[in-house]
Amino acid sequence: MAMGIESLFAWSLVILQGLGKPEKTKIAVQSATVRHNVMSMAREASAAPAAPFKRANRPIRGRRCFSLIAAAALTPVGTSAPGPAPIAAEPQLTLSQVVENLVQRNAERAKALQSYRGKRTYKLDFKGFHTALRAEMIVEITYTAPAKKDFRILSESGSKWIVKRVLKRLIDAEKEAQEAAIRAGVELNTQNYNFRSLERRTNAGGCGYVLGIQPKVPSKFLYRGRIWVDDQDFAVCRIEGEPAKNPSIWITKTEIRHNYQKFENFWLPVENQSVSSLRLGGRATLTITYQDYEITAVQPVKDNSASAGH
Repeated sequence: MAMGIESLFAWSLVILQGLGKPEKTKIAVQSATVRHNVMSMAREASAAPAAPFKRANRPIRGRRCFSLIAAAALTPVGTSAPGPAPIAAEPQLTLSQVVENLVQRNAERAKALQSYRGKRTYKLDFKGFHTALRAEMIVEITYTAPAKKDFRILSESGSKWIVKRVLKRLIDAEKEAQEAAIRAGVELNTQNYNFRSLERRTNAGGCGYVLGIQPKVPSKFLYRGRIWVDDQDFAVCRIEGEPAKNPSIWITKTEIRHNYQKFENFWLPVENQSVSSLRLGGRATLTITYQDYEITAVQPVKDNSASAGH
């Protein structure tokens, strides 16, 4: 079984050690209230044309008032003509149902993926301490089930120190992460995580389920944040989060963004990025991009659904 999305995330954080939001308030405005306010201002304008329109003791002048009036005029009311017949909503899954499908599908398709080849580009940019360092390494990878990965370095450029101390160590750590005990401790399932919330979003490119997750143990190998799940394949297609535990005293904050795409019947990473702010100043950005995937061997998979997490 290839290393999961959780393993790659965890070891990215470990490597970054070598470099040693208030919530937005949502305001809902009811259409009837908007209409009442706008009509009141219109009456004031008729009585005293020279005075500026007011709302909540603030002047609202010509163009803004016109926009409000136009918005109110376009707001549907109970007596308006009926619109198109509503489209029947799809059955809504509960949080537990989405999680159950996610875990089951991940296991099924992980078993189905027998081997693949591809290329990765590792880049690390460091800015701080009145200096800037950059390094890049291009690697060819071959995966063979259940847990073998062979890496061949094609090119290196930039800071030799970063290549040796960071990028090459990242590859070594990924090999180590193939051990069964390590994989089990970082997998995205109910043994390692609490799934706290579920949002259903439309027009999200198929990734309609957004789940809030919290690790059960505050480990630097796990993360908290949100995952986007494809509503057909139940595969993770996006991750945004931060480590459950600070991986180093020299790091004040780390932000993680991972993106996945479907290749044949499998969801594979296309870009991973970890941005760490250092306590003494500076920022380190680790980016891994994936290209040239070739699925070379598979087993039949139930429902021909997609795989996530390799």
